[in-house]
Amino acid sequence: MGSKENKIKRYGLIGRNIAYSFSRGYFKQKFETENLEKCTYENFDLNEIQELNKILTKKNIYGLNVTTPFKREVVPFLDRLSPTAEKMNAVNTIKFHKDGTVSGHNTDVYGFQKSLLEIISTPPKKALILGTGGASSAVAFVMKKLNIEYTYISRSAGANAIEYNKVDEKVMNEHHLIINASPLGTFPDIHLAPQLPYSFLTNDHVLFDLIYNPPETRFLQEGKKRGCKTLNGQKMLEYQAEKSWQIWNQ
Repeated sequence: MGSKENKIKRYGLIGRNIAYSFSRGYFKQKFETENLEKCTYENFDLNEIQELNKILTKKNIYGLNVTTPFKREVVPFLDRLSPTAEKMNAVNTIKFHKDGTVSGHNTDVYGFQKSLLEIISTPPKKALILGTGGASSAVAFVMKKLNIEYTYISRSAGANAIEYNKVDEKVMNEHHLIINASPLGTFPDIHLAPQLPYSFLTNDHVLFDLIYNPPETRFLQEGKKRGCKTLNGQKMLEYQAEKSWQIWNQ
C-alpha cells in the first residue's frame, strides 16, 4: 500500500468567484521556488457552503484557505477551532489532521498585525475601521490586542458604528489610523473610494487598505497626496499565507 506521504499533497482555496485569487498564484510560485514538486493548490469555487462537505471528504487534501463570503459559514463544518478563530468566529485556514479531524484557524490576524506594525512605530490611540463585513473582524481583533480604541464607519449606524456622513473634522483629528476593510475601490471599480472628508487628513495619519488590487486605491492616493503613511493589503496576504503554510505543515 502506498502511504499518503508519497502522493500529491493538495491544498486549496474555498470561496465564491475566486478565479483571480491571490492565494493560488502565491502558492504556485512558492511551490516552484522551493521545488515542492508534490504539492498543488487549487480553487474550490462554491455557490453555497453546503458544497463544502464534498471537498472535506476528497482524498489527499492537507489544508485549505477560506475567503469571502464563507469565513464564518465554515465554522459548523469543523471539529474544533484555534483560540483566535473561536474568539472571532471566523476561519481563513483549515488544517486536515492525521486522525481525520479538521480544525479551523485565523491567520488574517497575524498577517494584519505584522504588516501594520511594520509601518507604525507607536500605535495611535484611536482608529476608524471602514466597513463591518468579515474582513473587519480581524482588524478589530488586532485593535483590541494593541489597545487601540476603534470605531466602525458603516452605511448605517449601529453598535460602535457611525455613518460615513457623520465623519467630520473632529472625528478625523481624533483618529490617526484609518483602515479600509470594505471592498470599495477593488478592481474593476477603481474609481470608487469610501466617502470621507479627505481634506482633513494630515501627515500624522496612517491609511491602511486591505485591498491589494489595484496596488494603490483611490483611498490610498487621497492619503498620499496629504503626506499620510499608506499601505495596501499585499503584505498582509503574504504573511497570512505563510502562516497558513506553517499551520498545515506543523
